[in-house]
Amino acid sequence: MEGFWAVFFPVLRVWFTSLVVLIMLPAMFGISLGITETYMKILIKTLEVGLIQRDNSSLEQEIEELRRNRPKSAERGDFSLSDMQYFIRKGIESIVEDDVTQRFTSEELESWNLLTRTNNNFQYISLRLTILWGVGVLVRYCILLPLRVTLTAIGLSWLVIATTMVGFLPNFRVKGWLSELVHLMCYRICARGLSATIHYHNKQNRPKRGGICVANHTSPIDVVILANDGCYAMVGQVHGGLMGVVQRAMERSCPHIWFERAEIKDRHLVTQRLRDHVNDKTKLPILIFPEGTCINNTSVMMFKKGSFEIGGTIYPVAIKYDPQFGDAFWNSSKYSMVSYLLRMMTSWAIVCNVWYLPPMTQEEGEDAVQFANRVKSTIAQQGGLVDLAWDGGLKRGKVKDSFKEQQQKKYSHMVVGDDSSE
Repeated sequence: MEGFWAVFFPVLRVWFTSLVVLIMLPAMFGISLGITETYMKILIKTLEVGLIQRDNSSLEQEIEELRRNRPKSAERGDFSLSDMQYFIRKGIESIVEDDVTQRFTSEELESWNLLTRTNNNFQYISLRLTILWGVGVLVRYCILLPLRVTLTAIGLSWLVIATTMVGFLPNFRVKGWLSELVHLMCYRICARGLSATIHYHNKQNRPKRGGICVANHTSPIDVVILANDGCYAMVGQVHGGLMGVVQRAMERSCPHIWFERAEIKDRHLVTQRLRDHVNDKTKLPILIFPEGTCINNTSVMMFKKGSFEIGGTIYPVAIKYDPQFGDAFWNSSKYSMVSYLLRMMTSWAIVCNVWYLPPMTQEEGEDAVQFANRVKSTIAQQGGLVDLAWDGGLKRGKVKDSFKEQQQKKYSHMVVGDDSSE
């Protein structure tokens, strides 16, 4: 037993020293040693070797397959009763996979990325590919997972400790500078803990103090992705437990905006606190995700108007993840936060593009809803996302009666005329 510990501790010391020198310190100062780039090149080559395209069969192919599995009661070109199965299935798929509900499930991949087993019309998997998948499981769970958990734990611990220490300093300019430095360092460590490769575009449009940064929302790690390139004032509900410890530590060093559960229901109170923050041009820009829920990286859904009633300058940001290396979408109705983080830390990597768009202000005669829709359309167009008018709240609720009534009034107006709208 003594021999085991004599070997274990030196190996642990070398591993931790390498972790600090090769990953943590470069991450804290925004320096790249090329390790991530080399890893991504190897990963891309590996995925190209194991590329399996989905089998998108045509109508003729699928009907021939159905006929092959039935007694030959008809010659080619004649009608067969079994042909109806194809059209019935396609019709049901069209009903189930509508524009809304499919935005709350993981995005379909064009090819298998050696992460999750699936039987959704994929071609035969060879023995070589099965071995490759098994080796990938060992790499992801035995090497990448411990490394990422360690980095994330260090990043969060350093965030709590450092922000608490900065919080004891007097409110001078140096405190704000140190607070931003600490936040950047910690978020960069956490980003390395996810093997995140982030491409930022149009940095000249980055949000400025006294502004409001709005972005489409795919995952809780959207915050880490954006805060890796700049500091923001976070907005959210007060939590207990570990999250509460992190929130209180962050608030000591920087003016974030946390609401009690009862306060969130008071729209006027929320709006006033946000407006007071925006009016102080010395404070960090507010980061808000107006959709109010996570959408699966394919579309942008309705923006809540509250963020656009505050006034001030809106800085739109479009975020688009590459699903080939890992699914960043958080399906909160299916996975808990712990399960989701485990999926993230056992994926190959998190690769995404971030576009900073030109600042936007409310135009004359434009109400908050119209302004929100204009910003949403701009984000969707830049990110290559589908622009949907539906409310993301449909993830857990039903269509609002007001929306049904609106459609009824429109149809009534078409049938009866102008009198029906009075």
